[in-house]
Amino acid sequence: MKRNSFAGSPTPSKNGSCTYAATVAQAIESRRALLDRALAQLAERPGVLALIAAWLVDTLRRGNRVLIAGNGGSAAEAQHFAAELVGRFKRERAPYPVLALTTDTAVLTAVSNDYGYDHVFARQVTALAGPGDLLMLFSTSGESRNVLAAAEAGRNRGAAVIAFTGQRRSRLERLADLTARLPASDTTLIQELHTIVTHILCELVESELEASRGGE
Repeated sequence: MKRNSFAGSPTPSKNGSCTYAATVAQAIESRRALLDRALAQLAERPGVLALIAAWLVDTLRRGNRVLIAGNGGSAAEAQHFAAELVGRFKRERAPYPVLALTTDTAVLTAVSNDYGYDHVFARQVTALAGPGDLLMLFSTSGESRNVLAAAEAGRNRGAAVIAFTGQRRSRLERLADLTARLPASDTTLIQELHTIVTHILCELVESELEASRGGE
């Protein structure tokens, strides 16, 4: 027997289903318009992303490591980015030395308990980063204290610091060597743009590194 819903959950009426469909269609169209506008603005200034891609490729080509961090949705983006580069994006290839600083619950809770949440990333950066490494920080506001502390720790350790934020200027931008300020002020739209940028960078990294290895 075909079931239209999970046990115990209400089955929407035909009219209710039509209402949801119209609402979803309207939401998709609104989102598409926002993304189209933001991506058009981003396409007009590709220089910063090109520099970030070159920096990322050079770091990995030298055998240095990339550390990534962020809070909330940005923590998920850090893990997403690391997963694509340690696993694979589109090509079969060797894994790259990339680590999200948002995943070790023992470290996160121990540092939070002993030193305070503002230090959860900085402590890890101090332990793991060194000259030639790259620290990539995602923050929609650019003002999260633990991300700012991570940037300071990265600079102190001699690592390069790259930030991904929304369109407004922030304290994180002042601490970073390079910042991609994406053309959005709404948090959800910034997060969606961060994902698009992540995929663009992954594709460029794989293309460049595997092409150079194929020519060796």
